[in-house]
Amino acid sequence: MRRLFSIENLTFIAIILGILSGVYLKDIVINLKLVGNAFLNLLKMITIPLIFASIFVSIASLASIKDIKDMGIKAIVYYFSTTALAVFTGIVVVNFINFSPVDGMNLSSDGFEHKKFTVEALIQSFIPSNIFQSLVEGKVLHVIIFSILFAIAVLKLQQSKKEVITRFFEGVNDSMLTVAKWIINLSPLGVFALVSYIVADKGLGSILSLWQYVLAVVVGLLIHAVFNLGLIGFLFGKFNPLSYFTKVKEALLIAFSTSSSSATLPVTLEVAEERAKIDKKTAGFVLPLGATINMDGTALYEAVAAMFIASLYGIELSIGEQIIIFFTASLAAVGAAGIPSAGLVTMTLVFTAVGIPLEGIAIILAVDRFLDMLRTATNVWGDLIGAKIISRFVR
Repeated sequence: MRRLFSIENLTFIAIILGILSGVYLKDIVINLKLVGNAFLNLLKMITIPLIFASIFVSIASLASIKDIKDMGIKAIVYYFSTTALAVFTGIVVVNFINFSPVDGMNLSSDGFEHKKFTVEALIQSFIPSNIFQSLVEGKVLHVIIFSILFAIAVLKLQQSKKEVITRFFEGVNDSMLTVAKWIINLSPLGVFALVSYIVADKGLGSILSLWQYVLAVVVGLLIHAVFNLGLIGFLFGKFNPLSYFTKVKEALLIAFSTSSSSATLPVTLEVAEERAKIDKKTAGFVLPLGATINMDGTALYEAVAAMFIASLYGIELSIGEQIIIFFTASLAAVGAAGIPSAGLVTMTLVFTAVGIPLEGIAIILAVDRFLDMLRTATNVWGDLIGAKIISRFVR
């Protein structure tokens, strides 16, 4: 009975009840936005200190800098490889689906704030000019870069000094994980509020009018999550993907409901260490890094969206232009923040690369929040697969 009412099962039930409530009790649950936002803010509250402490401890506890090279190179190779594979999968799926014109489609760009995204801006975004400002603004990539540099510097200190600093941040890390467990216990309530509000606010009818686009994204994400990542886990990690999924599914449910890989990170770390039994040092380094740069679902969705909008405008994309989409979507996804709908901003780079009107982004706003849930869950699943694989190869 206790297992029946576990947090994972209650969270799944909350998603189902949230959908039903959003449809049949719209006037009531539309007011639950405050509750959902409160739950989301609780997760975001501990994200930055947890990221900083977990990465610092995982690196500072290593025997030498050689261990950093051993773990870091493997993680980066894995993340960029799976992102490229996700984009390729999305492009292949779109080529099998013959998009037809959508009647009554509004091409207005009202409600979308265009922000210029360039490769130069992406490169510069890796280096923080003021780490305290980055901490306040929640710039995760800046925090990761600084925590890595800080931890490497501590490795160079005398053993006595190193132990003092490391033990302090070990305490911070353990404390944040304890707070994370408290917040996780509120998951069913927070997930119900978030899902029911989204359904009540957007309605399920908006998905039906864009069924071709939704179908392409959903099919692409399922192929990548189930077949691509599952096969990679089986071949390189030597583990059963289905069995592994049952151990970490709570993190995927949270990712689905919050649409934020960064906000889900506390839960991802908890299930990876406690249930999947991944080494704490490996999980503390690989998962926060993945929450920032590993955006498989986002990259796939950006490629599909670009090709869908191009078809609506009557733009025929050649093989060469699809190759350009492949590279730009892979690159742009790295710069997407781990927050809801962040891919809408970086998508402008993909559109601009092949001459697709940026106003077309407004078309998919109606269904973006729903698909954001699926692609975020795919992102987090990719992080967890990577952590499991890398833990097998790290010395």
